[in-house]
Amino acid sequence: MLLKNMAGNRLIVGAVLLLLLPLLSACSSPLPKTEDETKSPWDSFSEAIAAYDKIELNKTTVRDLRKLGFDPYTTPNVKILSYLDVIRKFVPNNSIKHEQLPLSVRTCLAKQGRCMAYEAHPGTVKRKRVGSAFLDLLRFKRKTIETGWRFNALIVLDDGVAVYKVWSGEPIIDSEKTRKNPLGPLQGAGGSLARDAAGI
Repeated sequence: MLLKNMAGNRLIVGAVLLLLLPLLSACSSPLPKTEDETKSPWDSFSEAIAAYDKIELNKTTVRDLRKLGFDPYTTPNVKILSYLDVIRKFVPNNSIKHEQLPLSVRTCLAKQGRCMAYEAHPGTVKRKRVGSAFLDLLRFKRKTIETGWRFNALIVLDDGVAVYKVWSGEPIIDSEKTRKNPLGPLQGAGGSLARDAAGI
């Protein structure tokens, strides 16, 4: 009985989408688009890394970091890490020994409350579904293009002075993902029309 109801629901979904086809063809871009943006002073990866490169170890102060955009009180999405958070960053498990840490970090951690860090994660990632709206919304074929950039920076502060820094990230995100379902709306567990349209 349950299987019969699920099959009936899928057929209803398919019929509704078929009725919507003329409307979809009239729209210039009926497929969903999403954008994940982490607000920051930098509009690109190159701007973020340029600010990061200006940080001079054992010289750049908290005030200097504020001018460069690394300030949790004026810049969104910059976290303040306590010395306990810093320990967890550098020693995620018992296989890493304290003496393996950089000397500047060990010296900082020995001061406990006077040791902290800033962690920033600026970036922009855009996702856009492309291709046939008919095949996409009926789940036969979905193609998603993802573009943007991500940047991560960790700055360890000893008495308000930067003593260690490290960065990672993706300067250029440009990927394409394609998912095919030969049975379209009849394949897999049933979901609502709204969830299918949103790509969830």
